[in-house]
Amino acid sequence: MEFKEQFLASRRRFLRNIGVTAGVAAAPLAWSSRVFAEEELVIEGPPMPDIPATEITDNVYVIVSPWGFPSEENQGMMSNVTFAITEKGVVVIDSGASLQIGRMALRQIRKFTDKPIAAVFNTHYHGDHWLGNHAFVNENPDVPIYAHEKTASAIRTNQGEFWVSLMERSTGNAIEGTVVTPPNKVVGHGDEIDFGDLTVRVHFYGTAHTPSDISLELVEKKIVHVGDIAMNNRIAFMDDGSFLGTFKAFDALEQNVPGAYWIPAHGFPANDLIEHNRIFFRGIYEAAEKAVADMAAPSEAKAYALEDERVQHYAPVTNGFDENIGKYASLAFLEAEAAAF
Repeated sequence: MEFKEQFLASRRRFLRNIGVTAGVAAAPLAWSSRVFAEEELVIEGPPMPDIPATEITDNVYVIVSPWGFPSEENQGMMSNVTFAITEKGVVVIDSGASLQIGRMALRQIRKFTDKPIAAVFNTHYHGDHWLGNHAFVNENPDVPIYAHEKTASAIRTNQGEFWVSLMERSTGNAIEGTVVTPPNKVVGHGDEIDFGDLTVRVHFYGTAHTPSDISLELVEKKIVHVGDIAMNNRIAFMDDGSFLGTFKAFDALEQNVPGAYWIPAHGFPANDLIEHNRIFFRGIYEAAEKAVADMAAPSEAKAYALEDERVQHYAPVTNGFDENIGKYASLAFLEAEAAAF
């Protein structure tokens, strides 16, 4: 019953968007993917085109998303989907931004194995990392979906419908049909889940990118999926996070998994991912500290950041830098100012 109510609410939003109200003719649909139930018109967005998975080591694969914020063109595909094939089944880390993207991920998985999905992990509550849960639950209603308790709670409450609505608007309803599907298993720091030949160990060090980021260590592979704590050639969204908390997470991860290979949720995996993110973020934050010490106004934080050599070094290779550096510098200023008192 809950699923039906969620679906009907989603359908009503879509019908409002295309102008189906009393006395108003419906606008033509922008896609041809339609499913007709016996009594209800069920509308779904178009299928997500395949993005082949890249094998980064034996039985560990990443579907690397192209750069971009959600749009009609990318249909919301903006975050990597990672999976590992284990003795007990397939482990998925971050399921994508829609039902359609989750289905696409399943198609890529089935190119390598017919083993069942043993588990899905959601690294945090931003919708591009968990809206694809819907596809995996459709395939198996009992599939375990793991997340930090704060992530699960946020998705069940305000973040769930917020992200469905945001992604619908941003993609021209390309994710239509996606239903909020929260995690059903809670994990915390130090928890280990046994998948036979692979152990997944949970790392949680407090607020970093969000208040509930988990990083997932594939113990036998010496690989760590860091979610959005670190990104490759992109500034991490910091509106919900903390620069100081991010530095704490970087230090703890490198100390507890020295020499690890790091998988981000945005961009390509790399051995030096944490190192480069730390240098870049230190440039932004320490420039903000200098602005605070100089009694500069918050509006001057961007100028301080742009003067920093570390920021200058990474700016040309960071997607979205020009559009976002002002906001990130301001956030760093506010945090540095609070830390000074």
